[in-house]
Amino acid sequence: MLTLEGVEYVQGDFSLKADFTVQAGARVAVIGPSGGGKTTLLSMIAGFSAPTRGRVLWRGNDMAGASPGTRPVSILFQDNNLFPHLTVAQNVGLGLRADLRLTGAQKGQVEAALVRVDLGGYWARKPAALSGGQISRVALARMLLRAKPLLLLDEPFAALGPALRDEMLDLVAELVVETKATLLMVSHNPEDAKRIAQSVVLVSGGVADVPVETGVIFADPPAALRAYLGGF
Repeated sequence: MLTLEGVEYVQGDFSLKADFTVQAGARVAVIGPSGGGKTTLLSMIAGFSAPTRGRVLWRGNDMAGASPGTRPVSILFQDNNLFPHLTVAQNVGLGLRADLRLTGAQKGQVEAALVRVDLGGYWARKPAALSGGQISRVALARMLLRAKPLLLLDEPFAALGPALRDEMLDLVAELVVETKATLLMVSHNPEDAKRIAQSVVLVSGGVADVPVETGVIFADPPAALRAYLGGF
């Protein structure tokens, strides 16, 4: 269970407040206007930013002071964070060891992860030889190998076309169910939220609201959501 307990982040004129809980295994979409604090919210959970006040807890344990690498978190950004000079297999292998000194068993794990995301024959290719969807699959395979219980996605599929984006969202949903991970996904597209998320956190006006069931929030959107979606 993820809990943001009286959290506030302040930097200059910008501030963001959050006070809510996400149950283990939940799939949550984070939506709202640009510059509202969606990425900041994920950054505080991941440990890249520290809240000015309040606590971020995972399973009741305060994560204050824990570096991003030691937190139970995997985060995927829009650029997918692949290294262009490494092969697909090496990029995925980073999920197990930063020095890439993998054992035979670990190399088998890499191969299995690539097969799981339908890239079994691509292990020797470099990112430049891949399509956008294939690059996203490599990043997901690495995330899968890291085996963290909390997955944070910051619009990783925004550059993909609608059909391919839906395909990637379906794959994420499958992986989350298989691994029993908790998912928070930033998106500007309400259709993404409807497709994958059980609930929605609206970030607007300096506040990250408590999660609301996806069907409920879109059936009767609050004023801030209506304004963001342009009269949705």
